[in-house]
Amino acid sequence: MSGTVGIFDANPYESHASLTVLEANVLWEYAKLSQHVKDLTVTTRRLSEGPDENLIARLRVLERKMGLVLTLFKASVWGVINEQPVQEIEGGYEHATADPRR
Repeated sequence: MSGTVGIFDANPYESHASLTVLEANVLWEYAKLSQHVKDLTVTTRRLSEGPDENLIARLRVLERKMGLVLTLFKASVWGVINEQPVQEIEGGYEHATADPRR
């Protein structure tokens, strides 16, 4: 990484004969930005290569909690359904279905 320190310490374009001072400074800023992007790429690649054990452990805890919430939700829905009175259908199921001929 000794080459990366040099780009941030001194402007390699300032002594170029065909560049103005402004052009040399703009090129230097682009070179520093390019190095920052390269460093960011290396860091993100390193982070994405291996699994984050802390995140995996936290997601497993969340998965267990969500399973418990789902079980409790199903139980409460079942309880609400069982509390409703059973409705008697007069005359059986003949009135429950629609007659397509009518």
